[in-house]
Amino acid sequence: MSQVNADFFSESVQSDVQSEHRKYVQELGEWRRSHSCGELNAADTDREVCLMGWVQYRRDHGGLIFVDLRDRIGLTQIVFSPEAAPQAHESAHILRPEYVLAIRGRVRPRPEGMVNNNLPTGEVEVVVLEWKLLNTSKTPVFPIEDRTDASENLRLTWRYLDLRRPRMQANLQLRHRAAQSVRRYLDENGFLEVETPMLTKSTPEGARDFLVPSRLNQGQFYALPQSPQLFKQLLMISGLDRYFQIVRCFRDEDLRADRQPEFTQIDIEMSFVDERAVMDMAEGLVARLFRDALNVELPLPFPRLSWDEAMQRYGVDKPDTRFGMELVDITHIVRASSFKLFASAPLVKAMKVAGGEAFTRKEIDEYTDFVKIYGAQGLAWIKIREGEWQSPVAKFLSEDERVGITQALDLRVGDLVFFQAAEPTVVNAALGNLRVRLAQRFELIQPNTFNFLWVTDFPLFEYDEVEKRYVACHHPFTSPAPGHFERILSDPASTRARAYDLVLNGNEVGGGSIRIHSAATQRDMFAALGISPELAESRFGFLLRALEHGAPPHGGIAFGLDRLVMLMAAATSIRDVIAFPKTQKATCLLTDAPSGVSPVQLRELGLRLREAGNVSGAGKLA
Repeated sequence: MSQVNADFFSESVQSDVQSEHRKYVQELGEWRRSHSCGELNAADTDREVCLMGWVQYRRDHGGLIFVDLRDRIGLTQIVFSPEAAPQAHESAHILRPEYVLAIRGRVRPRPEGMVNNNLPTGEVEVVVLEWKLLNTSKTPVFPIEDRTDASENLRLTWRYLDLRRPRMQANLQLRHRAAQSVRRYLDENGFLEVETPMLTKSTPEGARDFLVPSRLNQGQFYALPQSPQLFKQLLMISGLDRYFQIVRCFRDEDLRADRQPEFTQIDIEMSFVDERAVMDMAEGLVARLFRDALNVELPLPFPRLSWDEAMQRYGVDKPDTRFGMELVDITHIVRASSFKLFASAPLVKAMKVAGGEAFTRKEIDEYTDFVKIYGAQGLAWIKIREGEWQSPVAKFLSEDERVGITQALDLRVGDLVFFQAAEPTVVNAALGNLRVRLAQRFELIQPNTFNFLWVTDFPLFEYDEVEKRYVACHHPFTSPAPGHFERILSDPASTRARAYDLVLNGNEVGGGSIRIHSAATQRDMFAALGISPELAESRFGFLLRALEHGAPPHGGIAFGLDRLVMLMAAATSIRDVIAFPKTQKATCLLTDAPSGVSPVQLRELGLRLREAGNVSGAGKLA
């Protein structure tokens, strides 16, 4: 049990103790902090200092009272001694965890055998000569230390306490260093930081907008921007040439560990560029960021894969390249197989798991259930053993098919092979995600490694089975590849995009494209997406008119700052690198948002809420 737990009291006792101790609280007065709690060392011996911070631990050793004093920079051990300062020592018995102190004292070396090599300040301690109690504190609902079993919901409810923990403060300091590095790099390379509106027009194409009702124009709504996409294109048409912004964006979509309803982008746009110019700039930015924030040198240039090759080898368009275990297309090998599923499926792929022969049937069944998440009906498998292939499907494979599969996957005794046969989207999603799960199971991923990868040449469109129409893979302002303009309307499925994504360790951390800078092409793009000329004019008329006034060729990229910092910090959730995040249900447990508003506020906006059970009243204006 930690020392802090020894100071926990019942609520009533806490209140009595706090009331008693508050009479000792003093104003800061003219005291000024001379050092942080994380910078003193042996070179400061005999120096008189003034420190301020929170009580992390208190240890009463009879004659001496030791306190670890904490601020965001670190910890310093301070000592209350009856010989050095009797009055300061006598009053120090009131100290409790998270009390706020200011102390004046003298730095001295720690006694022999008491040096703490795990602390930057571990060689020294400060003997307190006088001190002030600046505030008391209730006992925190969880210890203010990195090792805590407090649930995430509890931590989010008491977020200001959670943010006192060293790991959380380190995450936010890393985020600060990253943002400052980005600004320096872009400023040095001729970019202008320009702010774009937070209240804008709803132009839904992708995630749902967050809508904001207008009081002055009742019945009308602003939308919070999903990205500054249209504004940054307008800035290029305005002749600003190179723009960037570290900007908040908003999307009303289902959440997960690496997604928030409000998030931060590093948004960049450039005129008179092609894909290579944007990608070279982005690589330089990322390399500078990692050097400044983590002291890590990244090898340049980053590898590049076409979308087709990424899907073929890894099954996903954001592959983790820190390990092998690639997928192999064996459709041509088993096309005439007596195993009907292999013979008839549009695509058959296999994945070798070296040493996977030791898998139990229970484990294989668990992986079979896992791939069903991605639409797979099952998961065929074969264990390669000395002199035999063990599997329910092995008997259906001819000798030629076995030889072909062995050569294609370079099989050895002791290997396990997983097969997936279905539509390409199912095969790739099932095996691509299983690949990552198996790498985690076998601990194939080296920690503290950063594998960047560009994925290029995306399809411009994908077919939405629900809406029965083509939708933009990225967004409807992405330019078709050279020679593909005429395909937008005639053959959208084969049209390629001038788009590129930056992937880090299997996570998309940035994405961009060369934009459409012709009004006629943009209208064709809207038509291919099933957007009528009237709807296009209503939603995007301002952009179409701008494109008719000398729009330069332009392109850009946006990085997800939250996700990038999460990976840099080796955090498991994006919420750990955001000061005040939302839960997976898009709520703030600290402030209890979202919450109801008063009838007066609704009347001012001309709105009336739907009564429970009164569906017909939804969305009516008062």
